[in-house]
Parts: sequence; C-alpha cells; structure tokens
Amino acid sequence: MPALGLTDQQMGFIFSSFVIGYALFQIPGGWLSDQWGARIVLTIGLLWWSCFTALTAIAATSPLVGLVGIVGALALTRLFLGIGEAVALPTFNRAVTDWLPAHERGLGIGIAIGGIGVGSAITPPITAWIMVNYGWQSAFYLATTLGLGLALVWWLFARDRPSDHPWECIHSHTDASEHTSAVSPAIPWAALRSTPTVWWLVLSYACLGYVAYIYMSWFYLYLVNVRGFNILRGGMFAAAPFLAIFITCPLGGWSTDRLALKFGLTRGRRYIGLAGMVLAAVFITLGAVIESPYLAIVSLSLGAGWLYFSVGAYWASASDLSQTHVGSLSGLMNMGANLGGTFSPIITPWLADQWGWPVSLATAALIAFIGGILWLKIDPDRGLALKD
Repeated sequence: MPALGLTDQQMGFIFSSFVIGYALFQIPGGWLSDQWGARIVLTIGLLWWSCFTALTAIAATSPLVGLVGIVGALALTRLFLGIGEAVALPTFNRAVTDWLPAHERGLGIGIAIGGIGVGSAITPPITAWIMVNYGWQSAFYLATTLGLGLALVWWLFARDRPSDHPWECIHSHTDASEHTSAVSPAIPWAALRSTPTVWWLVLSYACLGYVAYIYMSWFYLYLVNVRGFNILRGGMFAAAPFLAIFITCPLGGWSTDRLALKFGLTRGRRYIGLAGMVLAAVFITLGAVIESPYLAIVSLSLGAGWLYFSVGAYWASASDLSQTHVGSLSGLMNMGANLGGTFSPIITPWLADQWGWPVSLATAALIAFIGGILWLKIDPDRGLALKD
C-alpha cells in the first residue's frame, strides 16, 4: 500500500476483485472436478494460480496500467487469480468424498482445510521479513515457485480414487464400494433449487465467509494500523488466528464425525456448526472491545479458531447431501462464502472509518451468530429433494 500509494478503500477493492473471480467460478470449478477428477483439475488450478501470483508482482508496472490504472491492473490480475483458485476447495471435497467413507469425511476435509491455517500462519511473518529485506514483489515470486513445485508433486503422487493408486498399501484396505465415479451427470439444478437445506447451507456459509475474509484481508493491517504493532511484530502476531485454525479445523471435523455416528448426520453436523459459529461471535466481540492489544489478539484468534471449528460440518454436509454431485454442490456452497467475502473487505474498513473498528468487528460477530442460528434449518440427512 505505501509503495504504490493505495488507500484502504482501494486496497479493499483489490481484495474484493480476487473474491469476485473466486466466488463466480466455484460452481464451474466443482463441476470440473466431478467430471475430470481431482488430480488434473487441481494440477491445472495450481499452475494457473502460480502464473497470476507472479503477475501480481509486476501488475503495477505492466501495460495494463496505461489502460486501467494501477488499481485496475492489480484488480484484474487478482480477479483472474481468483478464477483459477476457485477449483481448489470443491476439488478438495471431491477428493475427500472419493477417498473416505461418510464417517471420516468431516475429519478429512478438516485436515485439508486446516492446511490453510498452516499456510496462512507462516505467510505473515515470512512475507513481512521478505518485504523488509528484499521488497514486497519477492514474496509473490517465492509463492509462485512453491505453487509450481506443488503442482508437480500433486500430479506425480495424487490419484482420483484409491483403486487408481499404484501404492498397494494405500488402497488394499479401502472399501471400494464407498467411492463414487469421478464422472457424473449434469448439475441437478432442479434438485438444488428444491432442497431447502442447500440454501440454508449456502446462506450460513456466506456468513462464515464474511468473517473469514476479515482475517484473510484486514487482520494484519488491523494489528499494524490500529493496534500499533510494527511490520515485523504485526506479521508475527498475524499468524495467531491461523495457528488456531490449524488446530481447530481438524478437531471440528473429527468431532462432527463422532457426533454423526452417535446422533445421526443432521444432529452431528448441526451441533458442531452451531457451536463453532456462536462461540466465534462471542470471542470476536470480546476481541473488538478489549483494550490490551495482546489480549485482543488472543480473543480474536480464538474467534477464528471457533469459526473454522465449524468448517468440517459444512463440507461434510455437502458430501452427505449428494456424493455424485459433491464437487458442484461444494462449489455452490463455497460461492456463498465468497459472495459474503466479496463484501467483507470493502464494508469492514468503511464501518471502521465511520464508527470505529470495535463496531466493524462487532458487526462481523453478529453475522457469525446469524450463521450459527441458521444451522437450526440445515438437515443434510434428507439428501437432495430429487434423486441423483
């Protein structure tokens, strides 16, 4: 922001440009994973992501600036980055559904999305150190290199189903009857429209997405600009919410699986989804009003942890509703999260500018609470209204 002279509102627009592309291509990305399988779709996604991550570093000096200005060039680059990255989470759920039985999918997707916590935890301190020593562009080049390397690793070692994998120790103990084909018919739009649980799930996950994007886009800047930490210390403490996510996301997935076995799918998913969102609202509210910056970091980090404690219940519910169309259904649900996330980076600084950061964060807490209450309407055990 200081290097390019960007304001909070301009940066919010750039953040939201990524989310728009990411949200709009969730369903196509999920549909592709249903048709082609997780191996090729995620490989292509990683290659696309790596290219546009590198372009982010040079967008402000590219020929696009002459046409749309610096903000426009950065926004367009991030828009296309979002389009490519949109395949990721629906494809994760496609892979989890194809590899694991129903009573293990909450933990499976919890581990996968918990990886976001790992990456997001190490990114702020590493990026801050790189910015100070080598300039902000170098951080994007490093991320590009990691993305290209991971694409190669994924292509070499991943397979769409256990039965396709050359390592006998992987698939010899797996019940093939639990798994579905990677090739599925067209998206059942009539069934999706006719199933109330689908739309309550999308709305509730949109509430989660609004809150999550505050941590992804503004938390580091909040620590530096509002709580008074310097760049390096702010980068170090900005890792705290994501370390919490790394722990709580798999824990929530495991918990929803255990409760689903004991009480049935609907109550097993509902208890975890409701509890995680409501507790997130409580701790975010506390973090917004606590005067001590260190206690605020602890409380807001716990808020992020409880928020992602509920994630396994969301994604497992998508799988419970339809194994055949889990990629498309996951994409629809995650589109809801990212439509919520589209507004968050813009509304958050606007509310803070008008009424202060406590009001801005308390608004996020209220949205999380509403998302939790919506779990009372979610019933994945019934499946889609029309048969696959």
